[in-house]
Amino acid sequence: MATEAVPPPESPKTPEEIERHWYENVFQGEHVPQLTARVIVMGMILGVIMAASNVYVGLKAGWSLGVSITACILAYTAFSTLHRIFPKWFPAYTILENNSLQSVAAAAGVMSGAGLVNAVPALMMLNPDAIPASFQMRCLYLIPWIMVISWLGVFLAVPAKRQMINIEQLPYPTGTAAATTLRSLHTSKGEASRQANALFTAMGLGAIVAWLRDFDFSWTTTYPLAFMPKSSPIQNLFSFKWAPLAWLRLPRIQSTWGTHWIRMGEYKGKTLRLDQLTMSFEGSLLFIAAGAIIGFRQTWSMLLGAIVNFMILAPHFLQTGDIEAVSFRKISSWSLWIGVPMLVTSGLLLFFMNWKTVVRAFSTIGQMFGRRSSATDDPMDRIEVPGSWFVGGYIALGIAAIVLGVFLWHITWWMGLIAILATFLLVIVAARATGETDITPTGPLSKITQLTFGAIKPGDVGVNLMTANITAGAVSQAGDLLTDLKSGYLLGARPRQQFLAQFIGVVAGGISAVPIFFVLIPDASKLATEKWPAPAALTWRAVAELLSKGVGALHPSARWGILIGGSLGVILPLLERALPKWKKFIPSPTGLGLAFTINGFNVIMMFIGSLSALLITKRWPKPAKEFIIPVSSGIIAGESLMGVAIALLTILKP
Repeated sequence: MATEAVPPPESPKTPEEIERHWYENVFQGEHVPQLTARVIVMGMILGVIMAASNVYVGLKAGWSLGVSITACILAYTAFSTLHRIFPKWFPAYTILENNSLQSVAAAAGVMSGAGLVNAVPALMMLNPDAIPASFQMRCLYLIPWIMVISWLGVFLAVPAKRQMINIEQLPYPTGTAAATTLRSLHTSKGEASRQANALFTAMGLGAIVAWLRDFDFSWTTTYPLAFMPKSSPIQNLFSFKWAPLAWLRLPRIQSTWGTHWIRMGEYKGKTLRLDQLTMSFEGSLLFIAAGAIIGFRQTWSMLLGAIVNFMILAPHFLQTGDIEAVSFRKISSWSLWIGVPMLVTSGLLLFFMNWKTVVRAFSTIGQMFGRRSSATDDPMDRIEVPGSWFVGGYIALGIAAIVLGVFLWHITWWMGLIAILATFLLVIVAARATGETDITPTGPLSKITQLTFGAIKPGDVGVNLMTANITAGAVSQAGDLLTDLKSGYLLGARPRQQFLAQFIGVVAGGISAVPIFFVLIPDASKLATEKWPAPAALTWRAVAELLSKGVGALHPSARWGILIGGSLGVILPLLERALPKWKKFIPSPTGLGLAFTINGFNVIMMFIGSLSALLITKRWPKPAKEFIIPVSSGIIAGESLMGVAIALLTILKP
């Protein structure tokens, strides 16, 4: 009996062979519609919407939410409807058009991370005079600044693309998932239609809740849409902080602190209520939806942190006088010295624990710029972004960032040059980290820049924050572009078109996100409040403050907080690494640390959302997979956009 021959193992392919195989078998050609006029227009419209949503969510929760899938569903629904009604005017919407549109919308959506939820509000809190007083001058300062540093990231992603996506085939999980979603939208019309309907319905629900909660119904004589009085019991139900547990009070426990007896749970002779400590419910669906997206481990870790912070530590230190009053601003100004060190040390440790990623990132710099032997007849050169674009863009935008830094933030030119050169290296590291782990380490990398300039020019918070802002803006855009390019690579798109789409998206995000930020935050007094906790800004402010004043300037209890929080930020990741099977029972240092910088009622609502999503997924796995993300994204978009609209109406209030 003849045995079947075993094929010899496939020999490794050269980079040129890998790219030619893709070009011949995956690439969809030069003439398939991709970055069309309608893609640019719709992408910019959706990008403005997503930028507004992420500024709103970022100021409340400290992070931005992915917008690519939401934008793809919305655009597909809009163009499919128009095609059915006006088939001659609106030809069929292609998958590559949708892929380009997600680049435009996503580039605009991540503009909140270019300083608007971290560096800029931190600077406003530490040095309000650094930001002009008038709305027009603020926009003239910030729009060119965040656009330049974001464009810098777009250009810095260019050399990484061919090496990390084409040659090394790094997974970029979110980009891979987006490509899968796009294929599903353009092939499974029934599922796409159901997801779109769910998303739109959820958007409407979120908008209604925000309207009932936040709108000033005393304007009924001026605005006919305001149909009920301010004192309506319906609006009371959706008030910003809904506290049906207000009757619950902390137990009075006697403890010792030094030579003094303290009655915990009591402040100035009165028993503390849970709602006074922000441990209540919120009349909102936004954080329920956010919890459904971010996962159960993060939210139970956050709930644990909130209980420790608001129900144990805050009552104790209110009694000792370390916390001056029962308010979120006063509590968070003390508790952030526990949460921030935990976030910083855990982020840096997790980043450097993946040292192989860092080493590989730097070791491939030469490969990225290496000359290919077949460059003279390489078909990829006609569709990839030319190296000359990268060189020209990096030099031009680097100079622009240095000049703006000098005139806007008083960063000396040589410090700006150091920041630009360091950002190039940090973007390369971030590109690989995003490709291998699906996490763009914007926070840890910006902290490296903060620490660097804390040593170069100690005491100057403006230089410290805004040089790190260069890193954050560039890293976030580079990570987003490479994720989108991964989708395009899997779908056979032209990389040069996606690069241009990202470039356009930055324009849409820049001109919309900055005015929206200043509408929501007209001055620094609005920050670090129950309505706008701005946890990311608190983290940046704390690091800059610490580097400026030194640990000795802090209250002794805050110094202990730094030690304890920083230690937990090291211990918890090491426990995760040592006990991988028990990881789900070990608190997440990110979730635990974040709980010390945001409201308790936000945490409670996120926990409810993640627990609900977990139970629904276990009971109905298929519908959960289909609907949880669209419904959650719709609620977040609807509520945040209505919140922005109400803020704009407030300006017009007579």
